[in-house]
Amino acid sequence: MTTRRHRRLILTGSITGAVLVALDGTVLTIAQPTLQRDLHASFVQVQWTSTGYLIAVASLLVFAGRLGDRYGHQRLFALGTLGFAATSAGIGLAPGIGWVIGLRVAQGICGALLQPATLGMLRATYPEDQLGMPIALRTSAIGLSAAAGPVLGGALVAHLGWRAVFFLTVLPALVTGAMALVVRVPDGRGPAVRVPAIRLPAGGVPAAAPAPRRVPAAAAPGASLAARLDLLGACLLAVALLCLVYTLVALPESGWTAVTGAGAVTAVAAFGAFLRQERRTASPLVPLGFLGSPPVAAALAVLLSASAALFGTLFVGTYFLQDVLALDPLQSALRVLPLAVMMVLSAPAAAVLQRRHGARRTTVVAMTLLTLGILLLSLLDRSSAAPAIGAAFLLLGAGFGTVMVTATAVIVHQASADHAGVAGGLQQTAMNIGPTLGVALATMLMTLTAPTAAGKVPSVGGLHGTADALTSAMGSTLPALACVAALGALAAGALPHRSKTTGEPQPPTTPAGYGQQPSAVTTTAESE
Repeated sequence: MTTRRHRRLILTGSITGAVLVALDGTVLTIAQPTLQRDLHASFVQVQWTSTGYLIAVASLLVFAGRLGDRYGHQRLFALGTLGFAATSAGIGLAPGIGWVIGLRVAQGICGALLQPATLGMLRATYPEDQLGMPIALRTSAIGLSAAAGPVLGGALVAHLGWRAVFFLTVLPALVTGAMALVVRVPDGRGPAVRVPAIRLPAGGVPAAAPAPRRVPAAAAPGASLAARLDLLGACLLAVALLCLVYTLVALPESGWTAVTGAGAVTAVAAFGAFLRQERRTASPLVPLGFLGSPPVAAALAVLLSASAALFGTLFVGTYFLQDVLALDPLQSALRVLPLAVMMVLSAPAAAVLQRRHGARRTTVVAMTLLTLGILLLSLLDRSSAAPAIGAAFLLLGAGFGTVMVTATAVIVHQASADHAGVAGGLQQTAMNIGPTLGVALATMLMTLTAPTAAGKVPSVGGLHGTADALTSAMGSTLPALACVAALGALAAGALPHRSKTTGEPQPPTTPAGYGQQPSAVTTTAESE
């Protein structure tokens, strides 16, 4: 099989895996009301079909990426994809809401296995100067899924019921997982073994025998599995992310209570313990030299702020379209369609712009577009026409689609092939926590300001009030989300001015020796 065919297969698998996860989330939102009625479930139970999945996937992404780095991204991708297919089929056959929640948690575990692998496989297969377009195509496919998901899900629920939306992904996932098992593609990682240099005196006779071969600590024969994989660090990070996601999900509903307060404190404490563990262990789950490098930290901050701002804005925009403008779901989807279209179109353009102008300049402009789109939405009212609404969502799509490509490319480029899975896990973690943070912030602001505008007592846990009250609340909530996007634009200033693919030299951003793979054999001859 040729290298070109290898790359095409990897790219197809990466795109398919990303699309499966994106499509599953969008169609589930459409199916939830019908699922609740058919299974006689409560609203809280239905919410846990999403919350359970989110907690499982967010808490395991980085560890799953580390597993892929050690045992092969293709194996983890196949395992995750086949598991995703099995759990989807199980949910479609579930007899009750308890089964649905439990299987959604299992599906989240499978999603955590396959998501970092979609980026890890690309990093291990494509040369660094050719990574931009594959990442852009993957982003475009995600945007297309976001556009098609609600329409496809609505048609399936209307004609075949809610179970059909889960069967939708079973066959593609089975085929993709089987192909990943059958087709063997080189992962691009060479042996990390170095033969030390041999000093030769003037006469050409070796002065001393070669030193023993150096074996990385993570692969030392006597090292335990826990040390090699840093299971303690993985558990601490999982606890921190689990508590953080749970707190963000519960906070808009219940406000600050003993439970949410304890969740926040536990998240901070667990994350502090995780950082301490990573500094002390010989085989860290996330090398702090990588996580602490300015380009990686800036790219993660950009992804977090961009996704928080966008999804918080979409949450508010849904209320505006349906409760203020009184549009039905289909009409609302058509108003939002420019966002998905621009995500599809802007992703390939972003790869070209990043190559020509660098990640920093491209990302700052993209975050500015995202900020302007949010501010434009904040100016809308009941008299706003479709072109003004479409223009706002067009700016949102153009900005967010570009940011996803540029920031993701920076993270993947900065990681060595041996840490591509961890890099993918960090990217996916930011993309899972960001929307949760944005929706929580938007919910709290809308809840506190909408009832006040209507002359009522604020009530945590739901949005109430007239169309005028909601419009007034938008006027304070959306500018706050625009500030979140603006913070991302400031963070983008720490991204590389020129990407590695432009051919211009870059200053080192990680400690010497990190992420550098020695050649298989290195010999030098020196005369005294």
